[in-house]
Amino acid sequence: MSENERPAVYERFRRGLALSPDGPALRMGSESVTYRELHEQALTWAGSVGSAKVVGVLAGKSVTAYAGILGALYAGATVVPLHPDFPAVRTRRMLELSGAAALIVDDQGRAALGETLGELDLPVAHPDPAQALVEPREVGADDVAYMLFTSGSTGRPKGVPISHGSLHHYFELSDARYGFTPDDVFTQTFDLNFDCAMFDLFCAWGAGGVVDVVPPSAYLDMPAHLARRGITVWFSTPSAIGLVRRMGGLAPGALPTLRWSFFAGEALRCQDAADWQAAAPASTLENIYGPTELTITVTAYRWDPQTSPDRAVNGLVPIGAVHAGHDHVLLDEAGAETPTEGELLITGPQMATGYLDPEDDRGRFVERDGRLWYRTGDRVRRLPGGDLIYLGRLDSQVQVQGWRVELAEIDHALRACEGVEDVVTVARPVDGSTELVVFYTGEVRPAAELARNLREVLPHGMLPRRFVHVPEFPLNSNRKVDRPVLSARAAELLAPRSRRG
Repeated sequence: MSENERPAVYERFRRGLALSPDGPALRMGSESVTYRELHEQALTWAGSVGSAKVVGVLAGKSVTAYAGILGALYAGATVVPLHPDFPAVRTRRMLELSGAAALIVDDQGRAALGETLGELDLPVAHPDPAQALVEPREVGADDVAYMLFTSGSTGRPKGVPISHGSLHHYFELSDARYGFTPDDVFTQTFDLNFDCAMFDLFCAWGAGGVVDVVPPSAYLDMPAHLARRGITVWFSTPSAIGLVRRMGGLAPGALPTLRWSFFAGEALRCQDAADWQAAAPASTLENIYGPTELTITVTAYRWDPQTSPDRAVNGLVPIGAVHAGHDHVLLDEAGAETPTEGELLITGPQMATGYLDPEDDRGRFVERDGRLWYRTGDRVRRLPGGDLIYLGRLDSQVQVQGWRVELAEIDHALRACEGVEDVVTVARPVDGSTELVVFYTGEVRPAAELARNLREVLPHGMLPRRFVHVPEFPLNSNRKVDRPVLSARAAELLAPRSRRG
């Protein structure tokens, strides 16, 4: 079996090693690590974790983190990336649920170690060159490469095991679609416990390219940072576009080094796509979509400044076509298949076969026509030609005074108001009914003016109760809008005065 046919995701790094052994595989500030050096460190970590079948990596964006993730994969183990700034109780729960038998930490992870482990008896590995493997251990397509944890409706994190076979399918499609080369330099804007980070790592390493970690300070002058680092491939959430814009970094032609720009993790606005495309005119821009359970992303749509705006719904860019080799259906509220609009279900080689705890599968992994499908919980519409467009989460459609309200429709309507840059509407239960609170960025506008503009396009029952200006939206560690923070703020605003006091 050739290296290209082997399912192990680490074979992509070994491909890069063969293409560019003394070239940089990883850059962080002034620090640069070659493919050969990272390979040797990974072999050392692989031997140092012994026979552990599941290895946690509690680390920030450090050389130890990247070498540790690759090393756990080399060991034939399942790697569990963990964020050292997460609450200790949550991280400990992830370690318990995953069955981790060894832990790799960097300085940041070590500082959080005592509180994180508590009474958990888990050995911390130390790199021992004498224990280094000579070659990575072989794995099969069904073996789990990594496990990530998503938020569950019960508040308990849900483990999502992703196999080497699913990743192999995903990256083979990516290679064919994008044609990355050893000259490409990829941003790493995502934390390592977010699946989109794996796109950066293994697309770059599979081509012999460079992963360049983006520090928070880079957003102060992103054009200068990208030019200085020679970045050719950008990948982030759409929220990063607004941040770069606010820092004055989206002037036409400001990002000339980019040849690919990818956005995922949130709905992409047409205005944001157009502004980014104008700033990066040599770049091909794609909106890519997919929940963790479907291996990083499972659809792709290529932005065209001439035709894409006419295909928008609520000002959002389509998410495109589902990846080759997969089937998908749309279901209406009664659970019947519909050709045009409904909840998106997908099955195929990128789909996880279930959560770590089978109890979490209920309502998400379902049987249809003798096959297992994943219910995304996302409402989409099929456009003429077959492309899909995201309409919102099923739980973002709420009932207000008998009206069925799609929160994305309110967001879109308010973005058309003078001075308003972006909008997030949240719904909160109040005294047996549902109240809407709008948070918006841009210029401060009178609430009466915003409500008057909405009355021109929306029924009275869909009008929000509060309009709250914020300088910028709170972002979580992966630079996505932190909706739970906004929801908590809305609850505070809507609470009776005595409770707020």
